[in-house]
Amino acid sequence: MQRELQWFKVLEATSDIFQKMLPDSINPTSKSRNWDDFVENRKPLLQVAGQWMKDRSESCILVSTLIITVAFAGAFTAPGGNDSSTGMPIFLKKGSFMVFTVADALALFSSVTATLMFLAILTSRYLAEDFLSSLPTKMILGLTFLFLSLAFMLVLFSSALTLILSEQLTWIYVPITFLAAIPVALFAILHLPLYFEMMVSTYCPRLYHPLKLWK
Repeated sequence: MQRELQWFKVLEATSDIFQKMLPDSINPTSKSRNWDDFVENRKPLLQVAGQWMKDRSESCILVSTLIITVAFAGAFTAPGGNDSSTGMPIFLKKGSFMVFTVADALALFSSVTATLMFLAILTSRYLAEDFLSSLPTKMILGLTFLFLSLAFMLVLFSSALTLILSEQLTWIYVPITFLAAIPVALFAILHLPLYFEMMVSTYCPRLYHPLKLWK
């Protein structure tokens, strides 16, 4: 749908140049009539594109909501517990605790931002012009912050395990780092192709060269 809109805008801009050279009597069709005809002829495509946006947003918003829950709970639950006399976290002076705290805050903020982006898509009116840049931009931002929140959540989890187990198992850093990288890599493999296609199609459209389309 986005590619159809881009072609329409290009043809509209091109036709404006020739319309200025013609008398009004030769060119009775207005821009609004052209736009109405364009939208009417592409209603099935508009419905398919709108349903795709809704389905993808609903799936992603579920993941971002779960990350919000984990990150919010982590903000009030320090690894190892708190000191009974002072009430401060036991591992407060360790470097890994600072990593835990920063990762928790970034995971929470990123997941909240991603959720807001996907909510904006779900509450959109799904007008034809929204598919030109508004909805694709929101989807790109939502996927970006969802990826960041997932990465920060895994850093959060890894740092918590490191704080708890590092004294007994000094070698624990290596397997934790390796295992934490697997979900991030899988997410990148599954979603980055679509992500880059949307980026190129939205910000660097190549209308006169072959480009794999997404609806």
